[in-house]
Amino acid sequence: MAVRTTKKKAPAKVSNATEATKTKTTEKITNTDVTPKDVAVTKVISEKMSGKVLVCSGGRYESQANAQIREAIMSGWESVFGEGNVISTNIAGASAAIDYIKPRIVFSIGSYLPESTYFGEVCQKAKAVGATTIFWATEDPYEQDANYRVVDDFDVIFSCDRWGTNFYEHPHVHFLPLAACEKLHYRPLDETLEKNIDVMFCGVAFGSRKDVMRSIKPALADLNIKIVGPGWGEFGIGFSDARIEKDQLIELYQRSKIVLNLGRSLHFENKRFIIMPSNPGPRTFEAAAAGAMQLFHEDNYAIHDFYERDELPVFSTCYDFQQILDKYLNNPELIIETAKKAQARTLKDHTYSKRIETVLSFVKQDGFLD
Repeated sequence: MAVRTTKKKAPAKVSNATEATKTKTTEKITNTDVTPKDVAVTKVISEKMSGKVLVCSGGRYESQANAQIREAIMSGWESVFGEGNVISTNIAGASAAIDYIKPRIVFSIGSYLPESTYFGEVCQKAKAVGATTIFWATEDPYEQDANYRVVDDFDVIFSCDRWGTNFYEHPHVHFLPLAACEKLHYRPLDETLEKNIDVMFCGVAFGSRKDVMRSIKPALADLNIKIVGPGWGEFGIGFSDARIEKDQLIELYQRSKIVLNLGRSLHFENKRFIIMPSNPGPRTFEAAAAGAMQLFHEDNYAIHDFYERDELPVFSTCYDFQQILDKYLNNPELIIETAKKAQARTLKDHTYSKRIETVLSFVKQDGFLD
């Protein structure tokens, strides 16, 4: 099937979403002793909405990471519609589930790249029962060449990448970054816990990450490091090809003084639109919620639209990296203070409950919900 000619949509809606994020993140947080129970919720959350929500993921066989994102998104919907009113299914069982529960909203998530992932039938069933159809592209911007597979089916589309919103030929497209889940990722900061790892990173050794690691490796020479993920073993002592479970990862966050945050530059299928990611991925928010003090490699990510510099410091050169390492490793109190600020910011602005508030706001604005 030929790729449709895609025109750039009017930027107004994208800028609205961007400005909303900037407004939130420019507010200074003075109380860093925040727990999920302390986080104020808006009227749309406190007044539970009625009806059912069906969360539909693409494949029957999904990765552990995608399964956890689905669980986290469901938790966000439950904060609005209540537990028991949010049902999850994969695309194979979605049509039958729609017939049975008659949802108010069908919220599809994930990838639209595989040929086997066809949302058209799901949307037809949803519209037959009067449901609003929404798609959240959680793999953007890596699959943009294939977005013609969803643009004709859904009422509203959300992209997890700010720049990616410009490549959909659809009248209702909005930016919605991924987030953290209080239930899955939040851990109270334990200041008595021994942090015996100086620098830690977990993730696949994509080419762009290897380039950054080679440039900063001299600064890591005398430190206790733990760099884990497929492709790192060749780098030597302190590096491992191991895969770890999410619970293990959160434990490592808590035992580490500094957690490296390295983005990725990878285009699964893009040949026409070679788009660089324009905002941080979910692990940024997840690690902050778990109480990690992160050091972010600043390439072209708009990290400062999400966190202040005293919440999440950044580096772009080996010299910057060495200076920041010295500053923090010689000041354990500053590590804890910075981690507290990032965690407070995350619980205030960057949870899936907050993202679902944004979804409902835009869907109402676009005229698809009363």
